[in-house]
Amino acid sequence: MVDCFNQIAEDKECRVVVFSGAGKLFTAGIDLLGMASDIMQPEGDDTARISWNLRQIIAKYQETFSVIEKCPKPVIVAVHGACIGGGVDLITACDIRLCTQDAWFQVKEVDIGLAADVGTLQRLPKVIGSQSLVNELALTARKMYADEAKSCGLVSRVFPDKETMMAGALEMAGEIASRSPVAVQGTKINLIFSRDHSVQEGLNYMATWNMSMLQTQDLMKSAQAAMEKKSPKDVIFSKL
Repeated sequence: MVDCFNQIAEDKECRVVVFSGAGKLFTAGIDLLGMASDIMQPEGDDTARISWNLRQIIAKYQETFSVIEKCPKPVIVAVHGACIGGGVDLITACDIRLCTQDAWFQVKEVDIGLAADVGTLQRLPKVIGSQSLVNELALTARKMYADEAKSCGLVSRVFPDKETMMAGALEMAGEIASRSPVAVQGTKINLIFSRDHSVQEGLNYMATWNMSMLQTQDLMKSAQAAMEKKSPKDVIFSKL
């Protein structure tokens, strides 16, 4: 994941990402057997060294999902079927979340004896805006189905099936990709910065950002297209 999204971040040919699951469901969560040796038998001669090494392992897992958020290209995630445990960590790091009518979501960690530690507890409250609902989901590990996910803001659209969802996701990606990459990537970066800072700090960062980005040719190209009643898709923007 880290190698993949670092490469995407630098790939001038890529302007937007669609993330989906290829199997019968989106994800069953973290492979407990695969991570057992790292977590259950961490290296170290004493408590301090074991803890130090365990912290590095957890930070590595965290970066697996944080790298999606750090990537300047917008990431659309398309969820079908179950999205369990680490899947919730993953999708909350994405920019736009879509799902099928049969999708369901579960913050599963308390059921396996741990607190979610790779992003859900930090990002989910900022995604759905209800601390009470976040607490309920994280403390009870109950399932949330598509309609509730839509009503609380976890996803923005619900589709009848995976085929329709993927078509909708790709259409949305095409709309984003047709816009100026300077505008699109600048928008993502500033949305995330503003989420984690005060309004005034966000405005100051935006002013500093746009004092250089407003000097792009994309601005004039877009304005001219609008005056000529053309679609942004008719404008050719340079790679970024």
